[in-house]
Amino acid sequence: MPLSVLFGILVAMLILSAFFAGSETALMSLNRYRLRHLVKLKHPGAIKAQKLLQRPDHLLGLMLLGNIFINNFAASLTTVIAIKLYTDDESVIAVSTGILTIVMLICSEVTPKTLAAINPEPLAFPAAWVYMPLLKLLYPIVWFINLFVNLLLRVVGIDVKKSRHDALNKDELKSVISDAESLMPPRYQKMLMGILDLESATVEDIMTPRKEIVGIDLELPIEDIVDRIKTSPHTRLPVYKTSIDRIIGFIHLRKILLLLNQEDFDKQTIINCLDKPSFIPESTPVHNQMHRFKHEKIRIGLVVDEYGDVQGLVTMDDLLQEIVGELITDDVAVRAQSDGSYLVDANITIRELNRVTQWSLPTEGPKTLNGLIIEFMETIPEAGTSIRLHDYLLEIIRRDENSVKLVKFLPRK
Repeated sequence: MPLSVLFGILVAMLILSAFFAGSETALMSLNRYRLRHLVKLKHPGAIKAQKLLQRPDHLLGLMLLGNIFINNFAASLTTVIAIKLYTDDESVIAVSTGILTIVMLICSEVTPKTLAAINPEPLAFPAAWVYMPLLKLLYPIVWFINLFVNLLLRVVGIDVKKSRHDALNKDELKSVISDAESLMPPRYQKMLMGILDLESATVEDIMTPRKEIVGIDLELPIEDIVDRIKTSPHTRLPVYKTSIDRIIGFIHLRKILLLLNQEDFDKQTIINCLDKPSFIPESTPVHNQMHRFKHEKIRIGLVVDEYGDVQGLVTMDDLLQEIVGELITDDVAVRAQSDGSYLVDANITIRELNRVTQWSLPTEGPKTLNGLIIEFMETIPEAGTSIRLHDYLLEIIRRDENSVKLVKFLPRK
């Protein structure tokens, strides 16, 4: 066979080797979620690529079978060419093998694999058209090879048929959303994060604490009650006698304001306008309570503990806030400073603080920052005290007799 033909075959082998090496990287580098999207759009190459990737052991067996055969054939061909050119010099065979190794490494391995890793689709989809009939043609050989491969994998506890590499858990999905800054505004990212956290959040995590509940005590003089109604920042108020534990109902200000100017307006008028109170166990998941509010057509309820004592109050707005963030932004609980520090209202919930700052303070114990600090210190720290709270440095700025009010988080290094 003429040398020109031998060199032509060798070049063809190098091209085929580059195809097998590059297509292997391209198919394995495909974004599985974009691939699913293209399959839904009926992209022919994507459909074939997805079928191939459903059994990666068969695909890899085919590609490596072709690549190894071609590489060995190219090495043998190089030896033949070397013998034809330098019949009397046996050392030239070793030199030619070394040259072939370098050429194949550059032209048939590193270059095509790098290109395929950077932009896999232009090579992966056309290659899928080649591999589908080739797999059918060589299936007996591929099956025989994978028979031993799968047996070896089962020895180490891996079942190829049951293994899935494209399923995301919740934490991985959060990472994907966090990295999607260029695709969506930050507020949409926070909304998606809130939806993912609904499953683990309970009403205890988001309720208004008992001491912050604004309501109407029917034991007060009627003048004070009227003043409370007129100045209330909320549209629905709990009505009780002496203590919130003795609640008798909720009142909607839209109903009662129409009756305030009547001459016979009294406490009985208020009682006649009350809606039945709703009680919510503190361990109720947020998504379950949203369904209950919708089903029962109510928007407010009292959170109670295992003994029936009122621990707080939760509204539909509180539940929606878990998804869309703060509905009212006039009172900012977290204020970023120019030096990278944060001034934080200690009454903020840990969940909301983590959401705003992207921190990872623990949410399993106390629900508010004030509670977390007191649990950690086992006392109410004085103003000016600096502590390291779960690897976060902070300083107590202001406190009162029974709680921490304002905290400064120092910049993280």
